[in-house]
Amino acid sequence: MSEEELIDNTEQGRFELHRDEHLVGWLYYTRLRPNRYALRHTEVEAGHQHQGVASAMIRRVFDEIRTREGTVTAICPFVADFVSRTSTYDDLIDPRHPGYPDRATAEAAQRKTTS
Repeated sequence: MSEEELIDNTEQGRFELHRDEHLVGWLYYTRLRPNRYALRHTEVEAGHQHQGVASAMIRRVFDEIRTREGTVTAICPFVADFVSRTSTYDDLIDPRHPGYPDRATAEAAQRKTTS
């Protein structure tokens, strides 16, 4: 099994997942007060797609935010889809600013803002 490390690259505003010292994916966020993370966009290196990188990264990010006693607002369609399929991280979803409930709603909102 490969060695994974999650790095919070605050300069670029993203969590980065490294496997065997190679950057394989990242999740852009905006940190809002008091301790809320708006998870905005997930990307996976082309050579690592369809290998569970995004899901592994989101689990690691949620676990990290939990240790920081933070909350999450799901903006990214992939994050919204992940959250809609599990109750494991329900306690992290910000009750006042939950973000989007599922992938379709998040994608529709993105299309609306880019058109």
